[in-house]
Amino acid sequence: MDLRSKYFKDIAWRYVDHATGLEPMQSFAFDDTFSESVGKDASPNVVRTWIHQHTIILGIHDSRLPFLKDGIQFLTDIKGYNAIVRNSGGLGVVLDQGILNISLMFKGKTETSIDEAFSVMYLLICKMFEDEAATIDTFEITHSYCPGKFDLSINNQKFAGISQRRVRGGIAVQIYLCVEGSGSERAQLMKDFYAHALKGEKTKFSYPDIYPSHMASLQELFNSDIRVQDVMFKLLYAIKDLGGQLNMDPITSEEWSRYEHYYARMLERNAKMNERLN
Repeated sequence: MDLRSKYFKDIAWRYVDHATGLEPMQSFAFDDTFSESVGKDASPNVVRTWIHQHTIILGIHDSRLPFLKDGIQFLTDIKGYNAIVRNSGGLGVVLDQGILNISLMFKGKTETSIDEAFSVMYLLICKMFEDEAATIDTFEITHSYCPGKFDLSINNQKFAGISQRRVRGGIAVQIYLCVEGSGSERAQLMKDFYAHALKGEKTKFSYPDIYPSHMASLQELFNSDIRVQDVMFKLLYAIKDLGGQLNMDPITSEEWSRYEHYYARMLERNAKMNERLN
C-alpha cells in the first residue's frame, strides 16, 4: 500500500500547536476530541505538537504496580516530577522540555490495521530526518522504557516510542521524540521508578528491565545541537514534502464542548488512581 498517497498526497492536514500552555491531561483530551472530529468528517486530518515539563506519563499497567505509591513518591518528592495515567496504550514515559510529542489524527476503523496506523507515523519520521546520515529502525528495544514493536532506534539505541488510540471512527497515533539532553538519564529515572514501585515483587504483568545505555536523544545520536524547535519545523516541511496541504483552522465550539467531556474523563481516571494511593 502506498501510504504517501493515502495519507498525505493532496490531503488536508490541520496543524495545532500546543507546545506551551497545557497540562498533560489536557493533551490527551484534545487528541480524543480531534480523533472524534476526524472520525465524523467534522475536521480534516490533524497533526498536533505538544510539550510538557517534568511529567511521567504512566500506562494502565503502571497504575497496577504493587508499590505504586512509593514509586510516585520517589518521582514527586525526590525527583520533582508529576505523574498521570494516560488513556492510550503502552507503559510509562518521561516528558520534559527536551521531548517533543507529535499526534496524528486521521479517519479509520477496523479497515485500518494497527500496523498501518503506526506505519503512517514511521513514514513521516523517516521523511523528517532523511537528510541525516542514519538509518531509523523500527523494532522493539526490549530493555527500554515503554518497549513496543514500533520503537524507533538508531544503532540499537531508542529515541522514540509510538502508541495509538481509537475514538469514534478516528485514530490518534502519538509519538514521543527524545530530542535534547540525555536519553540514558531519562531511562535511569524510569528504572529507579520501577525499582521503587516493584521492590522485586513478582507480578503477572512483566514490567521492563531497563538498560539506560539502550536509549539516547537525537542530539546524542546525530552528534549535533538539534533542538525541539528544529524538529517542529522538520515536521511541517515533511508533511508538505509528502504532498500534504497544511492549514491552521481554529478549534470549533463543538470541539470545545467535546474537549470538556474528554478532559472530565481524564480527571476521573486519575482521581481513581489517586484514591488507591491514599
